Amino acid sequence: MFLRKPILFLLFIAFNAYSQQDLSVLSIPQELRENANAVIRSYNKEITISSRKSMSVKTSRIVTVLNDYGNDYIDASEFFDKSTKIKSIEAIIYDAFGKEIKKIKKKDFRDRSLSEGSILTDNRILYLDYTPVQYPYTIVYTSETETSNTAFISSWMPLEGLYVSTEKSSVTINHDTSLGFKYKAYNFDEGILKKQEQPGVLALSVENLPARRSEDYSPYFLQIMPHVLFGLDKFNLEGVEGEASNWEAFGTWMYNNLLKGTEELPEETIVKIKALTAGAATPLGKAKIVYEYMQNKTRYISIQLGIGGWKPMPAKDVDRLGYGDCKALTNYTRALLQAAGVESYYAVVYGDRRARSLREDFVSMQGNHVILAIPNNEDLVWLECTSQQLPFGFQGSFTDDRTALLVKPEKSELVRTHVYDDKNNSQNSKGAYTIKQDGTIEGTVTFTSAGLQYNDKYGYEFLSPDELDKKYKNRFSYINNIKFKNIKVNNSKDKQLLREDLAIEAAGYGNISGNRMIFAVNAFNQSVSVPQRYRDRKAPFEIGTGYYDTDEITINLPEGFTVEAKPENMIFKDKFGEYKAEYIITGNQVTYKRSMHLYKGRYDNTEYENYRQFCDKIARNDNAKMVLVKQ
Repeated sequence: MFLRKPILFLLFIAFNAYSQQDLSVLSIPQELRENANAVIRSYNKEITISSRKSMSVKTSRIVTVLNDYGNDYIDASEFFDKSTKIKSIEAIIYDAFGKEIKKIKKKDFRDRSLSEGSILTDNRILYLDYTPVQYPYTIVYTSETETSNTAFISSWMPLEGLYVSTEKSSVTINHDTSLGFKYKAYNFDEGILKKQEQPGVLALSVENLPARRSEDYSPYFLQIMPHVLFGLDKFNLEGVEGEASNWEAFGTWMYNNLLKGTEELPEETIVKIKALTAGAATPLGKAKIVYEYMQNKTRYISIQLGIGGWKPMPAKDVDRLGYGDCKALTNYTRALLQAAGVESYYAVVYGDRRARSLREDFVSMQGNHVILAIPNNEDLVWLECTSQQLPFGFQGSFTDDRTALLVKPEKSELVRTHVYDDKNNSQNSKGAYTIKQDGTIEGTVTFTSAGLQYNDKYGYEFLSPDELDKKYKNRFSYINNIKFKNIKVNNSKDKQLLREDLAIEAAGYGNISGNRMIFAVNAFNQSVSVPQRYRDRKAPFEIGTGYYDTDEITINLPEGFTVEAKPENMIFKDKFGEYKAEYIITGNQVTYKRSMHLYKGRYDNTEYENYRQFCDKIARNDNAKMVLVKQ
């Protein structure tokens, strides 16, 4: 610990000297103003972990807000609860020329509970509620907090988001070396991260990071932005001492300290479950009965009170109350399955539409969601226990294809959740339409969707007729004046297939000019989206979900018209996917066959323009026109 005072002294001198500099906007380097809504002039955080049950955090932050969008980066707030106290908090506002406008003391900050709706928590937030009278302006913010929880050490992100630049940012961590302090840096370009490290002290800093723009198809923020994770092998969580030296040990700790003893059920419930599952021939058959029983009996409510933010509510309480959060409902289902003689595992995961895995190379308290895994031979069947609508064994895009932690009494392990193959994320359409002599289109089509395309649509069955009408008009926005004469949705939960039967009509679909009529052949499944062009793309890009569409549509041409020109049959393949379109004319009918296979993947930024052209080629072919001439 001998370096602590010299390092902190140097940081104090640096911050004090900086605070005496001109805070005017004119002192910001031009390269840091480009693409920026705000500039982090200086960010200094000092974290002191003096014991397993004691951590203090001092924050000093200077931000210049250039416009209304930059207000999101003020970040003048602190969370607190029974375990975390705010010792001090203050802000000073300066105008564009560095002249002080207003000083805001702790008593002037707003205090708000985070409990609302279906969220029950004892967490509160103290935050600055400031309405600027003009832009730009600068805010100098300082705070100090103390907590007995050391399970979570805030990560450091020197580049805090998009359209914000950083002039100077640093973090210093003073720690008890017996606690097994660890850290890992990600996505820093060579030479950017400055580091000073001695036993018990780590100091990191960066300077002059320009703002980054938003770019379509960019990977998840943390996959490309520079950041550092921190953690302890030995920590405290709401009075419970934890171990995180490796994932197996961490999972065992979770089981013994957070799960063990929570699976007890009332005897009458055990008897009921055994009776319900008695006729099922297989463990999965029993599990399906249990899962649907749980869905019909419970509802979701988030509970984040003290250790309850991480420890599930006892199964007997969920059974009695009929509600719980993801932890409670997953654990309740685990207990019900145990009563039925079916093995299952509590699993920690990051739940997000954009896949985010637990960091395999950094053992710590991670994840924001819990699901259930049932072993089935060499595979795992996954259950989302917070949904009253999802079919048994269907995971969906919220938790698919990412690393999760299976929590076991022994040999906990990281596993991959279910991966939906591109071709299984399918939509098949079959239908027919007629073009009348006045250009009106009338037709019917049936869509059958599976995999993640089923995931996108299974909720349709719960929508009102007006909501469905609005959704389909948006989906078929490329057809003017469209009316839906019939909409029927059938969700086959056992097969995990969604069937949509539509009958449409639209005046003016065929454009008449003299004795000719022009219309787009692909009326039911046009790809109209083309990625934005970037002159100098910076970020890699990602196709998060692959899919496979097949279409077969019969087109009845109007009497008295013949085909003068039709699109050419088209087949092309790229590293991003495959496309095929075929037009077969038989008398006064056209059979249109189309298939589109998009590959999931991550690609270098230099490939982006090729992908944009690939999408543009698909859009142009999907909008290919047929010309009819009147005899």
